[in-house]
Amino acid sequence: MNVKVHTPESLKKGSGMASWKQFLLSLLATTVSIALTFGTSGIINYNKKQSEKRQIVMMVMYDMYSSLASVENADASIRQSMEVQRQLAEDPARFDDLRYQIAHLMPRVDFTETTERIFSSSIETINTVGNVLFTENVATFYQMRQIYKTMVCDPVFNDVAQNESFSSIKGILDFDYSEYALTSCSILKDMRQLYAQCRQMMKVTDEEIEAYRKAREQIEKSVSEEDEDANDIYEIIELQRSINESKAKINY
Repeated sequence: MNVKVHTPESLKKGSGMASWKQFLLSLLATTVSIALTFGTSGIINYNKKQSEKRQIVMMVMYDMYSSLASVENADASIRQSMEVQRQLAEDPARFDDLRYQIAHLMPRVDFTETTERIFSSSIETINTVGNVLFTENVATFYQMRQIYKTMVCDPVFNDVAQNESFSSIKGILDFDYSEYALTSCSILKDMRQLYAQCRQMMKVTDEEIEAYRKAREQIEKSVSEEDEDANDIYEIIELQRSINESKAKINY
């Protein structure tokens, strides 16, 4: 910006102290105006970047929170399966009752990769967050999440689905859950540690996570209701179309 400070005519003519004061006041006003203009713009840009950074952090932390809860549920189902095995070993007469329980205790993880793709595919997003260690921890967490599905959930489901081991007492009791339980415990421990470190680095509280969760659920509920409304309209249109086709085939 080119700023021209015009020297008052009275100062050029040497009119004394009053003219000097007027000149200095004019210069000061111009300087303050420039500082305010650039300073305000900088503050606005800084605040905008900080807001964007916080939104990205909360989005990722909530995704990690939800994924961790899902893995914890899967881990619990494996331990419950082992408990059912213990009960069956102690009382084989309960076979018919317990085998159905254990069949419904398959470890499952429920997560989408949408947030992961958004966070990992954009260098601009990573730069906005501006924390290399946080980025590395998040990437490792997502890797561990996938490893858990591959090494725990999928093989347990496949082993049960591909054989008839649960059709007999021996089959259930011989199924080795301990290997999967130990793997699950190890991976879950690492994921919890990564999540805790990320929370600490970005200063995210339980209250913030809970508030974000409620806001997300409200949005998802609204979207779901809109989808239901759309389905209702589609069903009405299809029903009327069917009526019209049937009417065209008859005389009445």
